[in-house]
Amino acid sequence: MTTDSRFVIVGGGLAAGKLAEALRDNDFDGAITLITEEEHLPYERPPLSKEHLLGKKELSEFTVHPGQWYRDHRVDIRLATAVTSIDRAAKTVALPDGSTLRYDRLALATGSRARRLPIPGADAEGVHQLRTIEESDTLVRLFGSIRRLAVIGAGWIGLEVTAAARAAGVEVTVLESESTPLLAALGREMGEVFADLHRQHEVDLRCGVKVTEIITADGRATGVRLDDGAVVEADAVLLAVGARPNIELAADAGLAVDAGVLVDESLATGDPDIVAVGDIADQQHPVLGRRIRVEHWATALNQPAVAAQTMLGKPAVYDRIPYFFTDQYDLGMEYTGYVAPDQRATVVVRGDLDSREFVAFWLDSGNRVLAGMNVNVWDVTDRIKQLIQSGEPVDPQHLADTAAEL
Repeated sequence: MTTDSRFVIVGGGLAAGKLAEALRDNDFDGAITLITEEEHLPYERPPLSKEHLLGKKELSEFTVHPGQWYRDHRVDIRLATAVTSIDRAAKTVALPDGSTLRYDRLALATGSRARRLPIPGADAEGVHQLRTIEESDTLVRLFGSIRRLAVIGAGWIGLEVTAAARAAGVEVTVLESESTPLLAALGREMGEVFADLHRQHEVDLRCGVKVTEIITADGRATGVRLDDGAVVEADAVLLAVGARPNIELAADAGLAVDAGVLVDESLATGDPDIVAVGDIADQQHPVLGRRIRVEHWATALNQPAVAAQTMLGKPAVYDRIPYFFTDQYDLGMEYTGYVAPDQRATVVVRGDLDSREFVAFWLDSGNRVLAGMNVNVWDVTDRIKQLIQSGEPVDPQHLADTAAEL
């Protein structure tokens, strides 16, 4: 690449900001343009449902880089601007004003958006979701003005918002269609750990229910109706039913998509001049031996270093084991590894479930460690990674013995 080369990054989250940094760290001296639809500099998402929602962090504390950094590193950052299309033959992106911008390499870091429910009342005033700083700010103000909140969905966002709402003294009813919270992510046994946690904090958690309607009065949400006719009265409703990757731009450009934008081990798409990172990257993982798409902070943090190498034409492989974390009330948790939805696994617990101080392991049929989750137990993540990466079978009894070396 020469000093005349131009790299364009589309996106405004952690992955976009870290990719600009990684390119400069790899001595790329050409032009970098970062284009984001948001009005803010790229920022991290986890605090939106954690520290920011609890009033412990301001936006400036989880903004990836301050404005001066972009100026010092000659990154042309364009806020409140959407890329409307990609012309791969001409190697240009189109902008809302009708202009186009040439690129030599293009990075897609377009992230995800909150899913909506196709039910009556979902668009009413007083129905909220959480994906942006503005939405987090709205919830902070809301917690100071309402008495009852209904949360539809008991995934990570739904439970973290519930914990923050309870800390603010709001009465919360959580409505989940599955038999336990976090069933797809953790399975039944570990999902019950979080169910017990929230019920002990006086959350009205109702699992195995189906929401049919958000009830409104004068255009404003007043509650939720279930399929059995029961009504949950509420002053506000949070939709927390998952996220969808923003892959439309890539699909319209003819790039291969499935659960996300298909990329290889180096994060390159089928077009050698385009990479994809973060939430949208559906990667062929070299360690796990399958495609995975991970919507978590660590992926957005770490993939850009590899994507930068790939954009510069250098050999690179993204082989990190997936990792995520949550904080709810007095429970802190880290999860390392990956268990596919269609993968059968046995859970082995090391420690005490009742006191919520334990490490849970997911083992395949050959007693190989697929994943580990440490709850209020620290400094074990590296050892969990080693067990996963080794691919060697373990003794489940030894693994469960807290007196034995991990």
